[in-house]
Amino acid sequence: MFYFCVSLVLPLIGASIASPLKNLDKRDLPSFVRQYAPVAYLDSTEIYFPSSIAGQATHTHPEDGSGNNIAGAPSPLTLDNLNSLNNFASSGTNVYLTSDEGIEALPSWLRGVEPDSSGSTGSTIASLIITVSKPNNILDAFYFYFYAYNQGNWVLGLPALEFGDHVGDWEHTMVRFVNGAPTAMWFSQHSSGEAFTYSAVQKYNNGDRPVVYVANGTHANYAIPGTHDHTIPGLNLLAGPLEDHTDAGVFWDPLVNAYTYSYDNTTGVFTAYNGQDPTGYLDFAGRWGDNQLPDSTSGQIDVFGERKYVAGPTGPRDKDLGRSNVCPTSQSCSVSSILLP
Repeated sequence: MFYFCVSLVLPLIGASIASPLKNLDKRDLPSFVRQYAPVAYLDSTEIYFPSSIAGQATHTHPEDGSGNNIAGAPSPLTLDNLNSLNNFASSGTNVYLTSDEGIEALPSWLRGVEPDSSGSTGSTIASLIITVSKPNNILDAFYFYFYAYNQGNWVLGLPALEFGDHVGDWEHTMVRFVNGAPTAMWFSQHSSGEAFTYSAVQKYNNGDRPVVYVANGTHANYAIPGTHDHTIPGLNLLAGPLEDHTDAGVFWDPLVNAYTYSYDNTTGVFTAYNGQDPTGYLDFAGRWGDNQLPDSTSGQIDVFGERKYVAGPTGPRDKDLGRSNVCPTSQSCSVSSILLP
């Protein structure tokens, strides 16, 4: 109702305002997107903490899929010019933000910033919020979390069988609002995830904000603490050969310091709510980390086609922001009213 009233009043202020709601959106997020923003608990054994999104550009250089430096790329790389890399190497999809030291060096910047006792990462911006308006009074708020490094799982608990390590790690949860009220929530987990009704998920201090438990190393998002076997995508069990582990370890409040945007699903345009946050990086089509290491590389593991060092992920624009259902279009899942492993 608030937005309806403002949309009636703003046209009276000046005829030059073409889209009152769009201009309003540039000033601040809808209040309910903040009110129901998730909080996170990182696992107590975590060593790869939330990381600076801008820092990922500072510590990397662009290479193509063959490992060649991209000639003519902007220098230095910034969040404002990352999208210019789309003009190189197959429209940008074959561009890799490659760590200057190499993935096996595990430089200290990959460890990110451990949140303080209040849940803040200080001046480090490691999160962003993207809202997407949809038919039937639906607004989806995507809460993205960035980590400079993803440490993969140990198969059968064996360190020698660690698979899925990569530089750069984008994770997210999504809260679906209908008429400004939260109705459901999505938790991303590797290549799949889970969805629950808003009423089912745990709330921080018994308030409005949902609680997310972040898995050690992989940063997959879960609705409950404990052990989560994800050997079969989309099916979580209490134990198995490929487990994530979560607990109420380090508290992180991603809302404290986040970039905020709206996304137009028709035009594909991102708009900063404050008119200042960088937007170029959101259009970057490439990978946010090194390419998968060749099998001949010392330290690389290949067991039945699974590798230790794999390619970094693509960014938020490829997370099905325009989905119709709470679950991504590529996944068939139900919205559960009961918290399960």
